[in-house]
Amino acid sequence: MPTEENILIKVKNLKKYFNLRTGFIFNKAAGSVKAVDDISFFIKKGETFGLVGESGCGKSTAARLVLRLLQPSAGEIYYKGINILKLKRSQMFKYRREIQIIFQDPYASLSPRMTIGDIVSEPLEIHRVGDRSSRLKRIKETLKIVGLNPEHINRYPHEFSGGQRQRVGIARALVLQPELIICDEPVSALDVSVQAQILNLMVDLQKEFNLTYLFIAHDLSVVKYVSNRIGVMYLGKIVEIAASEDLYKKPLHPYTMGLLSAIPIPDPNLERQRKRIILPGDVPSPINPPTGCRFHPRCPNAQEICSKQEPELKNYTENGNDHFAACFFAGKPI
Repeated sequence: MPTEENILIKVKNLKKYFNLRTGFIFNKAAGSVKAVDDISFFIKKGETFGLVGESGCGKSTAARLVLRLLQPSAGEIYYKGINILKLKRSQMFKYRREIQIIFQDPYASLSPRMTIGDIVSEPLEIHRVGDRSSRLKRIKETLKIVGLNPEHINRYPHEFSGGQRQRVGIARALVLQPELIICDEPVSALDVSVQAQILNLMVDLQKEFNLTYLFIAHDLSVVKYVSNRIGVMYLGKIVEIAASEDLYKKPLHPYTMGLLSAIPIPDPNLERQRKRIILPGDVPSPINPPTGCRFHPRCPNAQEICSKQEPELKNYTENGNDHFAACFFAGKPI
């Protein structure tokens, strides 16, 4: 566990429940969707923390809670030791300048009615950074940093490819010189060759500007390339947290083992020979999740205790690195 001075973001027992209503007239309560259910993690300064899992597991909701685009149902979020959930709206203004987001869809996240220059300058105008000439200078410098021609500031998003649009999104996030950037599946909508270019760009920017990333994805091969540590989510819960190399070499949770098994191997001979792990069943509903361990209905190693008790996220330290897993039979092969 690092010292408090080295931790940029710390999340403790974070929950987000979305209430459901039924009936047009009486509008009665009909339960709640437990999108994020009691998760805890931290992100050190200058590192990339990957958050992975299937669609609907709650990883994007967790990111929006950190940004405070959503108000959590319970829990605490600390930024540089300050609980941001207790900040007033005026106090949040400074916080929002230091934390930015790169969205998943480079087509939907850019306004088609605004030029590239207007899109990138908008954060500067909102936070009243500099005058018109200094903003123009910073916009051109930022576009050049992300690999775009500064002379294209008067063009519109439809004149660019998907990869170029995502570079615009990165420039918009970078222009305020933030400390933390939340990357919400930033390459999932791009071609494979373009994905590599964007990932390399993000790695270079992190080194140059000492950025901290919360990197959200469902592709473990992508997360491995950019992340120092990885958290694995399943049905609103974090089931495993470990250093990237440790997680890939020796996963402890059966769900992580299943995810890693789905990563294709470039060698066709090895791909044909290896044994795939096919997890049975479907992901349960977050409205009524299973009792005990939420993964037990699909787990080949499940026993009676798994359906009755919820496993704690325990530390199984190896190689000097913290390795947490929430499983009664952590490390048992499936």
